[in-house]
Amino acid sequence: MNTITDTNYNFPGQQDIYKGKVREVYSLENDILVMIATDRLSAFDVVMPKGIPYKGQILNQIATKMMRDTEDLVPNWLLATPDPNVAVGVKCEPFKVEMVIRGYMSGHAAREYKAGKRELCGVAMPEGMKENDKFPEPIITPATKAEMGDHDEDISREAIIERGIVSEEDYTILEDYTRKLFARGSEISAKRGLILVDTKYEFGKTKEGKIVLIDEIHTPDSSRYFYEEGYQERQDRGEAQKQLSKEFVRQWLITEGFQGKEGQKVPQMTDDYIKSVSDRYIELYENITGETFVKADVDNIEKRIEQNVLAYLAQ
Repeated sequence: MNTITDTNYNFPGQQDIYKGKVREVYSLENDILVMIATDRLSAFDVVMPKGIPYKGQILNQIATKMMRDTEDLVPNWLLATPDPNVAVGVKCEPFKVEMVIRGYMSGHAAREYKAGKRELCGVAMPEGMKENDKFPEPIITPATKAEMGDHDEDISREAIIERGIVSEEDYTILEDYTRKLFARGSEISAKRGLILVDTKYEFGKTKEGKIVLIDEIHTPDSSRYFYEEGYQERQDRGEAQKQLSKEFVRQWLITEGFQGKEGQKVPQMTDDYIKSVSDRYIELYENITGETFVKADVDNIEKRIEQNVLAYLAQ
């Protein structure tokens, strides 16, 4: 199936390109950014060799919908979505931290907890918790933003401010925005029968000095969801939670002996497995948004994106 895993456009007024793990960002004159969500799949900070059909469209459409659903709370960078894989927005200077917020003891937090740690990013985790238990209050556990191929690293609020990565004044705003977005995301999820377990937000500052939400929000790549129905029963029985996130990819990689560590080889993904991942992403989209997923035309994705972006810029 056709996927888009790399782009190389030359848009009018183009100044440079930044290629992240999944998104490619084109900087244009007049402080305009064109962000293209590719079909690349990243896990353990490693980009997998093959793309996942419709993944970029799914991520882009969830993120842009969620930005519109939260713009009354927190300002964001988004101006338009001229193509299913594309978001156009205002150029910002990104903060070099990811604001990770966790409502439950899952994923990375659970792995650290099992290893005996009771503090994550300078935040205490209560004794006596088991995997997927709810924290008394959501905790913010930031990470430094890694370049492509590097690992994000846990960092405390104190270290962020001490090292001058973010000023204390700005960081206070980032924390406030993070808590507000997580509360709204949890409300939206509850209406869909889901629990927003944990997520990450990224922020930037416009040239006018305004802090805005950028990148993605509440997507299965940046967030973990559980099904609300049966959650407590599964916890009581000590069973794994039924979840909506790309954790299923991470778990598959772990069973195949890969966790992104040095010397480990990325396992081969068969066409059947890739299709199953694509199907799971479509399921995620429909559960998270409450809408039926409409597949975009993928006969020539590169051309489609180019034509739609050029038409938008011509306006």
